[in-house]
Amino acid sequence: MNSVSGSGVFIASAAFSAIFMGTIGAISVYAGVGAEAVTFYRLFIGAVLVAVYLLATRQHSKIFMWPGTKVLVTGAFLAGFVMFYILAMDYTNMANAVMVLYLAPVTASVAAHFFLGERLTSASVGLVGFALLGFAMMMEFNFNLSGRAEEAIGLAYAFCAMVCYSAFMLANRSIDDRVHVFSRSGYQMLAGALCMLPLMLLEGEAISGTQWGWLIAAGVLPGFLAILLAVVALRSLPAATFGTLAYLEPITVVALAWVLFDQSLNSLQLAGCALIILAGIAQALLLNRRPAAETTSGNWLPEQ
Repeated sequence: MNSVSGSGVFIASAAFSAIFMGTIGAISVYAGVGAEAVTFYRLFIGAVLVAVYLLATRQHSKIFMWPGTKVLVTGAFLAGFVMFYILAMDYTNMANAVMVLYLAPVTASVAAHFFLGERLTSASVGLVGFALLGFAMMMEFNFNLSGRAEEAIGLAYAFCAMVCYSAFMLANRSIDDRVHVFSRSGYQMLAGALCMLPLMLLEGEAISGTQWGWLIAAGVLPGFLAILLAVVALRSLPAATFGTLAYLEPITVVALAWVLFDQSLNSLQLAGCALIILAGIAQALLLNRRPAAETTSGNWLPEQ
């Protein structure tokens, strides 16, 4: 395989990883069960499939190891942002939910400024401003939520998802690089599933045959396959390239919401989406340009 066709394979892997990540919203709608159940099965089935893959490829050592407390803690953040994201879509449209979620990269950069000593540059401050402007455009500059109770609840859940995602990103950066991404992803999904198990059991929801199909799809597509393809892509793609392609996820969500659920956006809202996405891409590029001593490679992988 020549270098051009080889790079094409890795770019396609990154693109499909992001697209598969973006299917969780539509799958959760079609599953028709509570957010607790969708989150549990999406994480648990994903973790099981990661373990099966590692056993089948004779990478036993990546399973039978202690991943560290930080990995397990990030699993709780992972469960939080998936569950709150799904809950948000029960009250507001998918585009609002995913765009609030994707304020996480700029939010994490602000948090890192205050708590990790990673000083914001003037460019980073500008990107935060652009992302907030994009959010205001998504809201059509109308922040009066009186009489819009459901949308207010949805945005509150989306904000909680964004906070959990930001914490997930920041905590991931402190995990030892020696913990392989498969080990990290598998144990994070398992820890997240165990966090959701009591909530799901308390809900006591009956699941039908069709619903099982959608729950399995949640574990296979945005769970296992998205992570597998991301790992394949990261073996050869620069971090900035992968980070840019990861923004196919919110684009996928907006497209699926329009095609499947007729959740269309006006020109102002589409421009706001574009601003948020461009700000996130630029943030990924800035992070990649920092000296190696200031950043940890691979720790920003969106292991949803």
